[in-house]
Order: sequence, then C-alpha cells, then structure tokens
Amino acid sequence: MKLAIVGAAHQHVDYVLSEVTHRSELELVAAVEPNPRLRARYLNELNVPLYDDAEDLFARHEVDIALVAGVYSERAAASAVALKAGAHILADKPLCTSLEQLETIRYAAQTSDGQVSIMFAKRFTPEIIALRRLLAEGTLGKIAMVASTGPHELRRTSRPRWFLDRSTYGGIAGDLPIHDIDLVLTLIRDQDGLPPSGQISALAGNVRPDDHPSFDDHVALLMRAGNVPATIEASWLAPEASEVSNHYRLRVTGSEGTAEIDWAYNRVTVATHDRARWDEPLPPARRPVETLVDDLLVGRDPEVGTSASFLATEVALKAQFSAEHGGSVLSF
Repeated sequence: MKLAIVGAAHQHVDYVLSEVTHRSELELVAAVEPNPRLRARYLNELNVPLYDDAEDLFARHEVDIALVAGVYSERAAASAVALKAGAHILADKPLCTSLEQLETIRYAAQTSDGQVSIMFAKRFTPEIIALRRLLAEGTLGKIAMVASTGPHELRRTSRPRWFLDRSTYGGIAGDLPIHDIDLVLTLIRDQDGLPPSGQISALAGNVRPDDHPSFDDHVALLMRAGNVPATIEASWLAPEASEVSNHYRLRVTGSEGTAEIDWAYNRVTVATHDRARWDEPLPPARRPVETLVDDLLVGRDPEVGTSASFLATEVALKAQFSAEHGGSVLSF
C-alpha cells in the first residue's frame, strides 16, 4: 500500500514512519507540508517528493493511506482532499478543531470508500488490552464509573506559535481528553454491545495567563456514556522537573472490583470483593499504530474506524463548546 504524509506538525508522524520501517508492504511515496519550519523538523530526512499543497500531491501520486498530522486547524481540509482521492485516513488527534469542520469530513467520507482512523494509540497499550480482558471475563463485574487524569508538559519555549493560538490549536478540551473519551466509549460499547449515547460538559481555565494569555491550560470533563458517569481531567501543567513525564492514570470501578492503570509504571492494579490486590499480567507491547495498519493491509475494517473516530471527535468538540459556554451540557 502506498502511503503519503499530508501535513506534519507533530512528532506523532513517527508512529507511521515506524510502520514504514518495519513493513515491506508499505511504501512512502510523498509528503506535503507548506510550513518550512515544520517541513525541516519532521520531513527533512525523507527521500520522497515534498509538496506545499495536498491537491498537488494527490494529482501526481496514487495514495492508499494518508497520514494527516498537520496544524490542527488544517486537518479537516487535508482529510477531505485525501478522502476525495480515495485514500484511507490515519489521523493524528485531534481530527479537526470545530464541529463545522467535522461535518466537512463526514460529508467527504460519505462519498468515499476510505476509512477514517484516528491514531488512538492508548487503546492498544498493554494496559488497556489487559483491562478489556478483565472486563470481558467479568472480573470487575458491570462498570459503575470511570475516572482518568492526563497531565501533559507544556514546555512553553519549545511550542510553535500556532500551537498557542486558539484559531489554529482549537482548544484544550478538543485535544487532550480525546484519548480518554475514546477509551470510555470503547469500554461501554464492549459492555453494552452498541456505541453509547450520552452527555458531556466541561470547564476549562488558564492559571498562567502571563505566559500564554489565550491558551487554556487545564480542563475537567463530566461525561455520561450510556448509564456510566466518567470524569476526565487533562492539563498542560505536568511538572517539568518530575521524574515521570506525562503521568497518565485511569481507574475503572465495577460492581465486583476496581482496576487502576498507571501508564508511567506499566501497571494494572486490581482488587475485587473476593481477592486482595494484585498486578495484572500484561501482554507484549506493540508499536502505536501497528494494529490499525494490520487491519488496513488486509482490507479489514480497523478497530478504530470511521464511526468511532467521528464519535470521539464529536464528544471532544462538544466538550470544547461547553468549556467556552460556561459548562453547558450537550448530548451526543
């Protein structure tokens, strides 16, 4: 399958470049990134044609898979062009920065055979695979509630100007919590057999306005998926001198027990009503998008397919809308 990079503004480009390195079935044929600084940072070592415009790339190359990883506000247009050309999308999160942009991508997907798959790498970590196994076996019983926390290091001086600009970044609620939104939706779908409907609200703020005046640096979401409440917090306030970078954690409370994931220490700690606390054995780790590419290469619908990508994006963008409107509650 022929692969093209359509925008390169984040190191998650390496997720797919790693797959090209590991797989003879993938061929990188071209890349597009109009920003010279981003091109130099992420594409400089690639021995493929580089373009400034996605339309130009697709006019000159047949592409089976398009990695969309450009400036956040530019991803919807890039996705629409790629889908129109018949390519599958592997998208860095966020897929887009507004509900209007999401509708643009939905429309393009309706007239295309291409899949839209956000690279929800967290879903394929050994910890989440072990958690889903525990739930499938009934060890934790029925899910009662979920809580997650996702602190990120801002490292302000390393961030490009577009990242701290609302018009190009989009907003913290539409960006950082989406991995955990997807996890909640996935766990409830596993349990109930259907993608859940629900409600979302969010509150965001900025405790360092002198450093980044128009950039919210923390957000808290209250989400209901099916009948399960979930709290999701995320921030750009992780201590930069900490020995643990981006200390993500998640807790699932069930009718029969509780599991707590600590990704920094590769642990899933479990306790139930009839068994004292233990560390659940983890399966071997895989590359971040290895499973998604496996699916596309054999023509199988990817686990993170179009509907899952759109639903998680819709919930995240509605959370962003809520955060900008006093915590209003929106349905999905």
